[in-house]
Amino acid sequence: MTFPVFYFTLSISFVVISSSPLMSTPPPLTLKRRKTGCFKMSNCRCIMKDGSGVINLAAMADSDGFLGHLNPVSSESTTPDTEILLSFSPCQPFSEPEDLAGTDCTGVAACLTVKFHKNNRHISHYVNYGRHEGNEFHYNNSLQTLSVSYSVLEDTYPLTVVHYHCSVNRSTAFALHLGGDIPLQIWVESPCACPNACALGDVGPGTIFLIVLSLSATAYFILGSCALRPFRTGSGVQIAPEESVWCMVCYKFTESRGVERAATRKRRYISLGEETL
Repeated sequence: MTFPVFYFTLSISFVVISSSPLMSTPPPLTLKRRKTGCFKMSNCRCIMKDGSGVINLAAMADSDGFLGHLNPVSSESTTPDTEILLSFSPCQPFSEPEDLAGTDCTGVAACLTVKFHKNNRHISHYVNYGRHEGNEFHYNNSLQTLSVSYSVLEDTYPLTVVHYHCSVNRSTAFALHLGGDIPLQIWVESPCACPNACALGDVGPGTIFLIVLSLSATAYFILGSCALRPFRTGSGVQIAPEESVWCMVCYKFTESRGVERAATRKRRYISLGEETL
């Protein structure tokens, strides 16, 4: 498969200075052509070279980070009793299956699960179809489509190519041709494929407040448990904070206030002495 190639043209205007009095002003500068393409920021994001915004692939994934998980894919070169399932995550590496380590699909972006029958047994084979490391971004301005290719190893032929088209519709389609040089094709229609259309929400003040509150409560119980004293009562064993702990807190507070007041009085005394002199 061939990928769209983008040529970036820089228009250069030459100003000709003539000694003739008829030419008092230089000719107008040629307008620069609009920059095209999308510059890769990470394995999951790219920023438009024309400054129109950022495309974040994470905005098109589901809550588990998948764009498709164990979705059936049809192929003409398979037998009727063979089932092919595709799992793809645009941003988060995953392993298939999750409870079995050491398969070919460990920390991948795309995985094919091939299920078939052999000798009255159900057999599942897992095939790595691309990783996030070294993925390549290509943007087609005329089609408003971002194509991201995934390879098993860096600088090798891609096995999976995902085309994200800026559209008001939402859909996902797959095309798989086994046994050929054509990689797995995934077409995604989504408004989140448009620059800055679906920016993920940042952490708001409410979330920050809850985080601070949780940390404070955790620190309170941890420090308090170190200063609690168990004692036996008629209803059982209870714990209570040591009196010295609270006395120490009050003492530190009053001591700091006393030092501050003494410093204030000293500054006032010095200022009055200077005025008297």
